Amino acid sequence: MKLYSWNVNGIRAVLKKGLFTPFVEAHGPDVLCLQETKAERGQIEIELPGYHEFWHSAVKKGYSGTAIFTKEKPIEVINGFPSEFAKRYKFADELKRDSAEEGRVITAELKNIYVVTVYTPNAKDDLSRLKLRHAHWDPAFLAYVRQLEKKKPVVFCGDLNVAHTENDLANPKPNKGKKGFTTEEREGFQNMLDAGFVDTFRLFKQGNGHYSWWSHFANSRARNVGWRIDYFLTSAALKAKVKDARIHADIMGSDHCPVSVTIG
Repeated sequence: MKLYSWNVNGIRAVLKKGLFTPFVEAHGPDVLCLQETKAERGQIEIELPGYHEFWHSAVKKGYSGTAIFTKEKPIEVINGFPSEFAKRYKFADELKRDSAEEGRVITAELKNIYVVTVYTPNAKDDLSRLKLRHAHWDPAFLAYVRQLEKKKPVVFCGDLNVAHTENDLANPKPNKGKKGFTTEEREGFQNMLDAGFVDTFRLFKQGNGHYSWWSHFANSRARNVGWRIDYFLTSAALKAKVKDARIHADIMGSDHCPVSVTIG
């Protein structure tokens, strides 16, 4: 099973560039997860024969949003966090921006696994969402996937908006303490690993230079001055079945590139 994840930073823009369908046809993912779609299903026409598609759009138009395309028909699809579960956490920051209304999570229950795609809230340049992430979002998401794991193994993916270690961004020293590389955000990611989830890419590649997002400034992508903030993590029970994990830096169309995992 080949699973792909891509923060498209606006699906309509990628479609307009003519880059989305050729990518899907060339790679043929069994499951494709998208983040930052910035669209509702009815706003665009995507012709992907053989796929079941599911969208979770933000209440705010043209913002955030996730989608899953899967060849296998899901047993169930869950948008967001289940209401009973979500009551245990606060998803609004001090500016009353409610991250639970931003279409950030979709779960597809397949025959053998759960697939969850997530677009984790950005801490913001002023770190105004850091407390939300550290105290609520990251703990809630981890508790959620652990809850799913009690039923069957979990694969979760997406833009987690954090570089885990200094090897996950080109310039760690000047970025230490800034959004995406704060102690709190890195701790949130480490908590996932400590809970037994596996950062699949690191099963195959170590060291730096492997990035999935690049700033639009200063020709960063061409110089590979980037960050690895897009991930596939799996339950420990699936570790031995992970056959490959890649970052597809050659795929253009967004400031992020797709990442993938192959599970045997």
